[in-house]
Amino acid sequence: MIWTDLQTALSREGYVASDDLAVALHLALTLGRPLLLEGAAGVGKTEVARTLAAVREAELIRLQCYEGLDAAQAIYEWNYQRQLLTIRAAAEDGETGKTVEDRIFSRDFLLERPLLAAITKEAPPVLLIDEIDRADEEFEAYLLEILSDYQVSVPELGTIKATSKPIVILTCNGTRDLSDALRRRCLYTYVEYPDRQTELAILKARCPQIEAHLGNQVVGFVQKLREEDLEKTPGVAEMLDFAAALMGLGIADLTDDPATLQHTLTTLLKTQSDQAHITPEVAGRIAGKAA
Repeated sequence: MIWTDLQTALSREGYVASDDLAVALHLALTLGRPLLLEGAAGVGKTEVARTLAAVREAELIRLQCYEGLDAAQAIYEWNYQRQLLTIRAAAEDGETGKTVEDRIFSRDFLLERPLLAAITKEAPPVLLIDEIDRADEEFEAYLLEILSDYQVSVPELGTIKATSKPIVILTCNGTRDLSDALRRRCLYTYVEYPDRQTELAILKARCPQIEAHLGNQVVGFVQKLREEDLEKTPGVAEMLDFAAALMGLGIADLTDDPATLQHTLTTLLKTQSDQAHITPEVAGRIAGKAA
């Protein structure tokens, strides 16, 4: 599959990928390397993994990163309750020693979390490690063995090697710098906000029933809105919500009803200061430019 074939396949699933992103995905698939997608929130990084899983007809395994995430939550942990029950049952039967220990530290008592589950599937899944920059720096060390060797070391069992090699997509919003060791193990591309034509194509793919005039206005309005000094710049998902809200209210032109337009900005503006900044007059000015 050349990269244009992949781009077309993604488009059929409703994801309009830029040439740079399609080439990066193609190389990641061809070389069997993880792909790190960096960019502002809302540019469609997470959706890449979801759509790729649909294209490949693969299971999507998602690890949502957050501060304090550790190996027990991301890789594996032991089923302690089952181990205790087994120890008690063995003691009642007069069974003790290494035989019991070997049994309770077997794969049957291992709880697979997303990273371990991803390498033990028969068919290669798509592993999404979402917002890796929200996790602590120490957590990145846990990832290195998986991203380079596709294996997990469990002290009681030894090394568990991959049954199949997952397709790994990592996303990063740039809230902190990632380590050089992590970056070296990945291919990399930066995902920008889409240009006008690309965003219009996304809108048509996701909302095919939208009128052409309103669609052009929606995309133009959101693109101009991103030029304003906002705390939270609206992303593609917010643009789609905005379009759906307008259609649901029966608005065919952004300049027809300024009051209703202002109400629909709740789909785009997600902080009080941003809503205060985009007054009805500012929204009307932007809508006029987008018309």
